[in-house]
Amino acid sequence: MKQCSLAGLVLTIGLALAGCQSTTEAVQNKEDMLSAAGFVPQPANTPERQATLRKFPPNKFVQQVKNNQMVYVYADPIVCQCVYFGDQTAYAQFRQMVFAKKLADERQMTAAMAQDAFDFGPWGGPGFMF
Repeated sequence: MKQCSLAGLVLTIGLALAGCQSTTEAVQNKEDMLSAAGFVPQPANTPERQATLRKFPPNKFVQQVKNNQMVYVYADPIVCQCVYFGDQTAYAQFRQMVFAKKLADERQMTAAMAQDAFDFGPWGGPGFMF
């Protein structure tokens, strides 16, 4: 029972923290990581590029094979009005960065929860069984 309550609390705090960031900020942070991972942004600065940009699902990855190489495409029609292009190495680096960020966020949340530990006082602490 205690594990379920703790898991629920952690989930609630995580959702609350995620809710503090606007959609535009979340997309911008993702795009910063895309660039750092090696993706190259190309602006939709011609009518032809703008039309192609609208064909991609917004803010999602699309995989395509070109010249026997996997190419990853991420289209942003709102924040940068551009398309990010990357290879398998850039995509793997991006995924690793996302994983590391989630791990760091979880550690930060755990540390924050440890600072606000509940004082069980006369009940003897979390090891006490009812």
